[in-house]
Amino acid sequence: QQSGRKYNLFLKRRLRIDKRHQSKDSIFFRDGVRRIDFVLSYVDDLNKEWEKKLERRKEFESNLQKAGLELETEDKKESEDGKIYFVKIHAPWEVLITYAEVLNIKVPIKENDIPPKVENPLDCVLFPLRLPEHVMHPEPDYFTAPFSKDKQELYLINDESTFFSPSMRNRIVNYILTRCPYGTEEGKKKFGIKRLLNNGTYTAAYPLHDCQYWKKACDPNCDSERHTLYMEWARFLRFYKEQPLDLIRKYYGEKIGIYFAWLGFYTEMLFLAAVVGLICFLYGLFTMDENMSSKEICDPAIGGEIIMCPLCDRDCEYWRLNTTCQASQYSHLFDNVATLFFAIFMGIWVTLFLEFWKRRQARLKYQWDLVDFEEEQQQLQLRPEYEAKCTQKKRNPVTQEMEPYLPLTSQAVRFCISGATVLFWVSLIIASMIAVIVYRLAVYAAFASLMENTQTLQPISGLLTPQLATSVTASCLNFVIIMILNFFYERIAIWITDMEIPRTHMEYENRLTMKMFLFQFVNYYSSCFYVAFFKGKFVGYPGAYTYMFNRWRNEECDPAGCLIELTTQLTIVMAGKQIWGNIQEAIVPWICNWWGRRKARNNPENLYSRWEQDHDLQTFGALGLFYEYLEMVIQFGFITLFVASFPLAPLLALMNNILEIRVDSWKLTTQYRRPVAAKAHSIGVWQEILNGMAILSVVTNAFIVAFTSDMIPRLVYYYAYSENEDSPMSGYINNSLSVFEISDFPERNEPKENPENFVICRYRDYRYPPDHEKKYMHTMQFWHILAAKMAFIIIMEHVVFIVKFFVAWMIPDVPADVKAKIKREKYLTQKILHEYELEKLKERLCQGDNRATEKEFIATEGRMELSRAM
Repeated sequence: QQSGRKYNLFLKRRLRIDKRHQSKDSIFFRDGVRRIDFVLSYVDDLNKEWEKKLERRKEFESNLQKAGLELETEDKKESEDGKIYFVKIHAPWEVLITYAEVLNIKVPIKENDIPPKVENPLDCVLFPLRLPEHVMHPEPDYFTAPFSKDKQELYLINDESTFFSPSMRNRIVNYILTRCPYGTEEGKKKFGIKRLLNNGTYTAAYPLHDCQYWKKACDPNCDSERHTLYMEWARFLRFYKEQPLDLIRKYYGEKIGIYFAWLGFYTEMLFLAAVVGLICFLYGLFTMDENMSSKEICDPAIGGEIIMCPLCDRDCEYWRLNTTCQASQYSHLFDNVATLFFAIFMGIWVTLFLEFWKRRQARLKYQWDLVDFEEEQQQLQLRPEYEAKCTQKKRNPVTQEMEPYLPLTSQAVRFCISGATVLFWVSLIIASMIAVIVYRLAVYAAFASLMENTQTLQPISGLLTPQLATSVTASCLNFVIIMILNFFYERIAIWITDMEIPRTHMEYENRLTMKMFLFQFVNYYSSCFYVAFFKGKFVGYPGAYTYMFNRWRNEECDPAGCLIELTTQLTIVMAGKQIWGNIQEAIVPWICNWWGRRKARNNPENLYSRWEQDHDLQTFGALGLFYEYLEMVIQFGFITLFVASFPLAPLLALMNNILEIRVDSWKLTTQYRRPVAAKAHSIGVWQEILNGMAILSVVTNAFIVAFTSDMIPRLVYYYAYSENEDSPMSGYINNSLSVFEISDFPERNEPKENPENFVICRYRDYRYPPDHEKKYMHTMQFWHILAAKMAFIIIMEHVVFIVKFFVAWMIPDVPADVKAKIKREKYLTQKILHEYELEKLKERLCQGDNRATEKEFIATEGRMELSRAM
């Protein structure tokens, strides 16, 4: 029986091979001529919805054919698993030219005659980083104009089958699919492939990749651009090479192209920040032994004789300052004079990055024919969901046509629900952060007791202090909570944005972006803001400590400062996010695809068709790029908002981004179905978010240098309170610690044991000693330091902002040569169109067309002369 089954399977395969003379890896219909522009798939599931789904499919496919599309269905017997039907869609020439005009697609009219830019003297040096010319520039540069059916002879149409690129073709077909009706249900007209995918009528809808990524297509009519992208771009060993942006744009569309252009430019700019940050770090490393503060802390005669007050109530003991020797040495790596320089440098770097990106973006807009795209976007990107859900109509004052609209009352209700939901989730983040703070306060005593009583931890007790152990475990716990909250909020944000029913695709993305960014901003940065600006600032003093919820005593900073803890927090959250992000982006899709294709690997290649291969890949989705941008913008926040505490952050970001570019390109080329091509002339609302973060970063870094680091107290001591001219910083540690008389401890705070019968203990603050008439009140030095901190913040902010705005003013957003090229192209386009109209008019006059009057001819010539003069 088993051998009989194998024989039947053999016959079935034999019949399928004989039935198709062409390779099933082909991207053409069975005739080998008509290109497959889109594929729909569905499964016959014989349940109660089966008949309704069948009816929808028949109506939908009938309407697609009425719209001019050609369909070819692959029976489920032809599929690898014997369950899936595939509907292949081809857009004939007539459909393409009709919708090219509707979508205002620009096509070539003349080869670009503007001379190429002058050779760069550094080209020889940069040659190893370059890609071959045919990869970087896969097609000639043309002057373009919006397509018009009535002027086809005007355009450079050499071959109708290749005139529109595959990305243009799938964009046109997708436009039809999203607007094609499939019937009326519950008295409402239903349309669009998205609804049919949501209700299970179809299981997938996607354009095809042009070949397998690891080898070129056998068909000579196929360009094998996917293979070229994989070999030249999507492999990690090509990490040092430039990106083939024109080929990416040609294959995936402008929206994905502009993302990789931005990511590549951001990575290039990070190189400068990483080098300067590394130099600042090395300065801290080489001057570590010269740091007077850590020398005094580590000196047994100074730090060893200073007895510090307990860091928690009752359970903690008195401790000697020199036990924090190693921690104070490591804090100097990040808390030194170079920190101030780097904070100012990064404030200027951010401005340079944003201004130079605007110039790069303007150049891409010209090269990719996106100069006049804004108007087109507003007119054409109306969401099908908006048209379907808005049953009421009103007259458009511009077009005088009836169009759907959402009443103001409905909008107000939806925005209230949306705002309340976002506020609830932001409150949830703040509550979780408070829970982590409570954890820090609650476990500190446990760590202090554990490290004192556990012999195995004694060798590392100098490095792993109770403060550091608490900080590291709290940071890890905080990271886990961040990822859990992210997982749930992503789904909530999409749901409430759908509920608002935005009018256009741009409006939808902008609203979702603002919701997600607000949440992620609070989620990722709240713990860093706590450590930077709140921890150790509201502690009180021995005998009068402040308590959270009247139960847990507020945390104190390490005697070496809170900056090292901020560095720890930043490193764990930033590095953890990058590692987790790469696992999610690369390993998870690979495992899913491996599992989905495990059966197909046993089949001959000619039985595993191109549409089946792509069907088994992951879906990139409409929000795929949104998550990529969000990941990078959150990273941008880490390297700008808190960079004063961690000069190595840009270096970490640089290494991550080098990997990120190749991971993103690899997964897009090998693990995901080909996304539908979409246009975009910029990075959208992300530009405004980056601008806002750039301004905020100046403020946060000024506050970090002033209030979190010890720089200002040291400078005040150096210039105003030092008594040793030969070594001005000697005595700083003793000066920065106040004296407390142990007998003044209330019972709640007093340690259970005092085996050495200490009389006084020291604590971090500037207060009068117990024998002073202003006992435990702030000294004048405290107010001097506070005034110096406020003055520093004002001066640093004003200096950096003035430099930022001056740099922004000096650098024009659009390069001069690009402006000239845009004007040249507009002039030539107008000239060509006018000459074409004039020739047509002459033909009509010669043919005796009475409607073509001499006055019309003169007016057309006059318009040409006017155009030349302008």
